[in-house]
Amino acid sequence: MTSSHRLGRIFFTGLLVLVPAWTTFLILAALFETLDSFLLNLIGHQIQPYAPGLGILLLIGMVLLVGAIATQVIGQRFVRWAETTLEGIPLIRSIYLTLKSMTDLLNYRSRFGKSTVVAFPFPRDGLWALGFVMGAPPTALQVAPTVELVMVFVPTAIHPFTGYLAMIPKTQLQPLNLLPEEALKLEFSAGLYRPLQGWLTAPAVKSS
Repeated sequence: MTSSHRLGRIFFTGLLVLVPAWTTFLILAALFETLDSFLLNLIGHQIQPYAPGLGILLLIGMVLLVGAIATQVIGQRFVRWAETTLEGIPLIRSIYLTLKSMTDLLNYRSRFGKSTVVAFPFPRDGLWALGFVMGAPPTALQVAPTVELVMVFVPTAIHPFTGYLAMIPKTQLQPLNLLPEEALKLEFSAGLYRPLQGWLTAPAVKSS
């Protein structure tokens, strides 16, 4: 691997870490300033001296309240409705999905960290796609009795946490020498990120 390739890879990795963190900081800072100003205008004249920073307590309370609501059935329905509404507005949809992908990227370990990255013909022979093996489908979905099917999540660039759940014959799957984290970076960058050489080869078989 050339030094320029290595430098570009390091730079892009740092960018993927820094951008979501900085975006999150800016959003939280804006929320804090807004809530702090709201409290100052609401009760600042009643509390002397007013202690700046009470907005962070309100922010924490609001986050806990939203989290508590979102874990309930009715709250989950409201969240899905709100997401569907936001995704239906052209400009807001792009911003929302981008920010949502950034936050989802931070949780990739719990979602795909133990998955095997594979390549397979998709959406037709002659074209190839990357996917994450999610396990065996329910018995009722094994519609091809002579072929073992495998559930594969096929992410879409540049929002790798949306995509398709495909039932692929196991014989068509080609395991890749690529970590799930690297595969997500590749999808998130729409191919601009370059994994280490040799990632298109099959992973080495671990000896028992």
